[in-house]
Amino acid sequence: MKIKSFSDKQAKVMTWWANEAISKKYNAVIADGSIRSGKTMSMSLSFVLWAMTNFDGCNFAVCGKTVGSCRRNVIKPLLDMIRKRYVIYDKRSENLIVIQKGERCNYFYLFGGKDESSQDLIQGITLAGVMLDEVALMPRSFVEQALGRCSVTGSRFWFNCNPDNPYHWFYQEWIQKADEKKVLYLHFTMDDNLTLSEEVKSRYYSLYTGNFFERYILGRWVSADGLIYPMFSKEKCVAPTDERHYSQYYVSIDYGTLNPFSAGLWGKSGNIWYRIREYYYDGRNNRIQKTDEEYYNELVKLIDRLPITAVIVDPSAASFITVIRKHGRYTVYKADNAVLDGIRLTATCIQQGLIMFNDCCTNTFAEFASYVWDTQHSQKTGEDKPLKEHDHAMDDIRYFCSTVLAKNGLPGVVKLRR
Repeated sequence: MKIKSFSDKQAKVMTWWANEAISKKYNAVIADGSIRSGKTMSMSLSFVLWAMTNFDGCNFAVCGKTVGSCRRNVIKPLLDMIRKRYVIYDKRSENLIVIQKGERCNYFYLFGGKDESSQDLIQGITLAGVMLDEVALMPRSFVEQALGRCSVTGSRFWFNCNPDNPYHWFYQEWIQKADEKKVLYLHFTMDDNLTLSEEVKSRYYSLYTGNFFERYILGRWVSADGLIYPMFSKEKCVAPTDERHYSQYYVSIDYGTLNPFSAGLWGKSGNIWYRIREYYYDGRNNRIQKTDEEYYNELVKLIDRLPITAVIVDPSAASFITVIRKHGRYTVYKADNAVLDGIRLTATCIQQGLIMFNDCCTNTFAEFASYVWDTQHSQKTGEDKPLKEHDHAMDDIRYFCSTVLAKNGLPGVVKLRR
C-alpha cells in the first residue's frame, strides 16, 4: 500500500491517543463517513500502534461483519503496512494475529459479528481494547458483548462505519451521545483520502443515486424513504423489443404460489444485459394456483430453446428447484438473497446502464413505480427494509444482479452457489 501522506482527520485518528491533552478526554474514537475515505486504514494502523505502545501480553479484538471480511478489509492491508516495524505471526486456525517487537508481545483476535448469535463467540475473553470495523452492520448484542470484555485498565474502543439509517441504534446511542460517552467523533469524506485521484472520485460519484449517494458518497445518516429505485426511468432504462444479438442467456425467478410468480429472461448484448421478456402470474388475482410442473412448463416457453447458462431461483423455492433439476434440462443456481446488498448493487447496475429492459416487460415497469421503502419499520427498528408489496419482479431482478453480475467485478462481489 502506497500512502502519500495523511489528511488532517487521518492524522488525528493516528495520534489522538498519544496526545495527553486529547487522550485524557476520550475513552473511544468513532470515524464515520463516505466510502473510500481512508477510515479503516488510519484507524487499524493507529489501533495497533496504540496497543503496542501501551500494553504487553494483552488480548485485543479486531471485529468485522465476518472473519473473512475482517481479514480482507482490515488485516491484509494492515499487515502490509506494519511488517517492517513488527514481527508478525498469523495463526489462521485460531483467528489470531500475534505482534511482537523486542520483548513486547500482544495478541489480536479476529471476530465476526454478523448476527445475534455472534455474541457467544466473544464471551469469556478479557480484552485491553477492541476495534469494530463497519460497526453499523453488526447487531447491538455483539457490539455490547465486545465492549463488555474490555476490563483491562486503560482499555479503549475504536469504531468505524459508513452511515446507515438515522434511527440505527449505533447512531442514536453512540454518535448522538458522543460527548456524553467521551467519544472523539470524526466525520470523513473522500477528500480525506489523499491517495484518491479526482478521476477515481468522479467514478464513485457516478455509482450511486438517492439515499445511497447521500450515505456512501456524502457520508450522511439519512432515511431510506420513497422509491427504492428512483434512478429508473423509461427514457433511460427501456429499449425497444428489437431483434439483437445476445451472447449469453440467464433466467431469474422469484417463486410464488398465491403471491405472484415472476421470471425474467436475460440476454447479454455487448456490455449490457437486457431483460428480453418476462413471465408474470398472480395466483391470487387469477384465483387459480399453478403447480410446480405448470410453472416449469411456463419456464420452458419463456426460454424457447435458447441456450440458457443457468436458471437462478429464489433459494427458498426448494420444491420448484427440485422439479427443474428432475427434468435435467437446465442448470439451476440458488440466488444470492442478501436483500440490502442486492438492492444497492441493482441500483448501481441501473445507474450505470449495465442492465436495460425491453419495452414488453410491463409488469416490471409497474413494480418499479411502486416499490418503496417501509418507513414505519425503519423508524421502529432503525433497519432499512422494502415494503413487501409490488416486489416480485424486483426480487427476481435483484437475484440476477447479485448472482450473475456481481461475479464480474461489480460492487458486492458474490460467487455463484449451486
